[in-house]
Amino acid sequence: MLGAVEGAAAPGVGTVMYETVTKGIKVSVTPHYLEEQSSPADDHYVWAYSVRIANESERVVQLKTRHWRITDANGVSQEVRGPGVVGEQPVLSPGEVFEYTSGTPLSTPSGMMMGAYQMEASDGAQFDVAIPAFSLDSPHQAIQLN
Repeated sequence: MLGAVEGAAAPGVGTVMYETVTKGIKVSVTPHYLEEQSSPADDHYVWAYSVRIANESERVVQLKTRHWRITDANGVSQEVRGPGVVGEQPVLSPGEVFEYTSGTPLSTPSGMMMGAYQMEASDGAQFDVAIPAFSLDSPHQAIQLN
């Protein structure tokens, strides 16, 4: 699976971390199924995902907006756009890291997410940074390798 590595620092055995680098900005995502917030009998499945944004470039950048595409196991997609992440628009100097955790519910026991952050460099240049596609897998559905 391209872009996925075993995450030793994340909770859970065999937890998978997905990562990608765009213009010196590394985005790493680790999803976690939340059994205690899910109700499979009601077709309600919930995941948290932890994101780590590392500025490995030579310039100061600010995260301005986010764009997510969330797709359930039936192929139904929703898009989420908005300013910043978790109420913040972090500024990252070279070598700095910003981490946050958010979540999403689905009506199916699996799905996937992908997206992009719009960043602005200190010189005013704006550019998109890819958020790696990652799977949302619950223990309530057999995983099928494609």
